[in-house]
Amino acid sequence: MLTKGPAKKVTIFLNEDARHHLTPLHDAILTYLLRKGVAGATSTRAFAGFGAHQTLHTPQVEVLAQHLPVRIEFIESPAKVDEVLPTLYEMVADGLIEVQDTTVVKHARKSTHAEPKLPHTRQEGPAKILRVFLGEADQWHGEPLYGAIVKKLRMLDIAGATVYRGILGYGAKGHEHKQSFLHVSRDLPIMISVIDTAEKIAAAAQAVEEMLEDGLIVVSGADIVRLVRSQTPAEAPGATRATS
Repeated sequence: MLTKGPAKKVTIFLNEDARHHLTPLHDAILTYLLRKGVAGATSTRAFAGFGAHQTLHTPQVEVLAQHLPVRIEFIESPAKVDEVLPTLYEMVADGLIEVQDTTVVKHARKSTHAEPKLPHTRQEGPAKILRVFLGEADQWHGEPLYGAIVKKLRMLDIAGATVYRGILGYGAKGHEHKQSFLHVSRDLPIMISVIDTAEKIAAAAQAVEEMLEDGLIVVSGADIVRLVRSQTPAEAPGATRATS
């Protein structure tokens, strides 16, 4: 089962005309990976290439078009890769198998089955509030800074974030930013509000500080009362669902 964290990426290079028991090798490999429960695999056909035989395969030469390179790639847990690798080693008699260490940052898929909704549960306790004040025109690598910050917060598994757009305000420089019928400001005030545990807010504040050049970061304490719909077994973190 593929989950967030350390994983292995396996890449197999072979020719399109390679066979395995009268079946195209790339089809046989995908069938084997599917049967072994690998999370997913992709087979792509290259436009041109050459390998250890030092022969250039290209669709421009009809006799060589049948030998175009095929690349099969999949990412799985180290245990699953160790399980399937010996058979793949035997199947690929003429080609290349590459295994690399990698990290799964996110693994999610939509459910194809309707799940019954469960009652809400009540959660309460101490928390921290993070507020970030910046300008709407602030940029981060060619995109609005507030959007980049929200993306970063999602990668840090922050429970939630809200972006507020002001209609009037000024900052440390004393410049007034406002929007009216005769005056459309392109640098209206923006505030991003986040509530989570003290540990997560500390990590989020550090990440935001590295992205913020001109703005304000405020952290304060809070007591939260949260109503959460209970998760079904299929919605639990790391759960997988059978798909047709």
